[in-house]
Amino acid sequence: MITGELKSKVGRVWDAFWSGGISNPLEVMEQITYLLFIKRLDEIQTRKDRKATATGKPDPNPFFSEDQQDLRWQNFKVKDPEIMYGLVADGVFPYLRRMGGDESTYSHHMKDARFTIPGPNLLAKVVDLLDDISMDSSDTKGDIYEYLLAKIATAGQNGQFRTPRHIIDLMVEMTQPGPRDEICDPACGTAGFLVQAAAYVQRVHRDALLGVEQRKHFNESMFHGFDFDNTMLRIGSMNMLLHGIENPDIRYRDSLAESAADEAERYSLILANPPFAGNLDYESTAVDLQRIVKTKKTELLFLALFLRLLKPGGRAAVIVPDGVLFGSTKAHKELRRILVEEQQLQAVVKLPSGVFKPYAGVSTAILFFTKTDSGGTDHVWFYDVQADGLSLDDKRNPLLPEERLGVRPQGDPLTSDELLKNNLPDVLARWQERDGMERDRAKTEQSFCVPKADIVAQGYDLSLNRYKETVHEEIATRTPKEILADLEQLHEEIAKGMDELKGMLA
Repeated sequence: MITGELKSKVGRVWDAFWSGGISNPLEVMEQITYLLFIKRLDEIQTRKDRKATATGKPDPNPFFSEDQQDLRWQNFKVKDPEIMYGLVADGVFPYLRRMGGDESTYSHHMKDARFTIPGPNLLAKVVDLLDDISMDSSDTKGDIYEYLLAKIATAGQNGQFRTPRHIIDLMVEMTQPGPRDEICDPACGTAGFLVQAAAYVQRVHRDALLGVEQRKHFNESMFHGFDFDNTMLRIGSMNMLLHGIENPDIRYRDSLAESAADEAERYSLILANPPFAGNLDYESTAVDLQRIVKTKKTELLFLALFLRLLKPGGRAAVIVPDGVLFGSTKAHKELRRILVEEQQLQAVVKLPSGVFKPYAGVSTAILFFTKTDSGGTDHVWFYDVQADGLSLDDKRNPLLPEERLGVRPQGDPLTSDELLKNNLPDVLARWQERDGMERDRAKTEQSFCVPKADIVAQGYDLSLNRYKETVHEEIATRTPKEILADLEQLHEEIAKGMDELKGMLA
């Protein structure tokens, strides 16, 4: 967890860019990404140099040749600002652009690196601030980068690129990624889902990753992310690197426009929050997706894509707008029918409408399903999340101390009062009982199960309010004779009171 001191240091880096004239949050993030990448290369080269000295064998593949030593972080950081600026602009960035030949995902995305820091003094200040931030552990590196990504969201217009961390954690904990999974996010943005899935595997399956083959799979073939924004690809790749994944498959791909034939039935787990509320022309959409469902709506096309990408037995947790759950078009109904009849739909977790504020107030839900191509839906588990630990207004202030937030709060289990402010631990606990005690819950409760037959009878409507029942208070009923008797008694009491009042006044 990032400390207050580290937050302060990272904040100073961010503020330096803004006061230096770079106000676009994505451009700030991009320039920091390049500098962190060159710093990371120097750290790796330093380890290689130590190994070469210890073994007496020269490094066969150094990042920096003898005449490129000035381009190393440890060497240019001590130069005068003007000299440093020239080295970085005319040496380091051309070097980054030429690195694409080493086949790593990072190098591939660095080939378009642009240096936009406007002057020597700003560069010197930023280099000093970044050098002062200790990144010895991969946890710290990842936490720092996550904090920088959070600042993209708080800065304004680019918050749509980031799904709240605690919602990602909930989806990861509920799907339980394993060391043999191949995990994909076809709209990966900053790679938040992949990063948190990796953190889960490292925490829960640490022993499994000790094997050479399994470690190789973790670093090179477990994580796959697609995006059609090159800036996002660079930022996402760096996010993965700083979280300890050496060479993930993060690449340019227009997921809805390109045929998924070469990726079909490849992945065992999809975690995603794809763009929604968009429309594409039929001509701009891959033909194989239109075969699944004829539509122009991006939220439906992405669901069709997920079904195409998943291998049989593969599972998915994806965020969708509420319209997907009850939309009345032929495409909406057909996609829901496919999920219920041809695949195994397991759960609908309704999220509060304020989860994505201040950027959007749209109501959303998380769908959990497994691709079977042979049905299997017996019942669907619903949960109505009413509080995620933060206020549901534009400020999104925490309602509990930091250690009591999220899916797995620290310390003792949350009290009943705390659970009213943070439902997420309860979501996870009840999810694990979805085939047990949850089957007996009444539809008046916060979570309950709905048999497939009921969903079919409702035209495959998946909105929670379609099935949730309200508690009606019983009102005692009385006969007209009883009511008249009470009125007569009341009349007598009023008359008696008036007589007493007259006597007092006489």
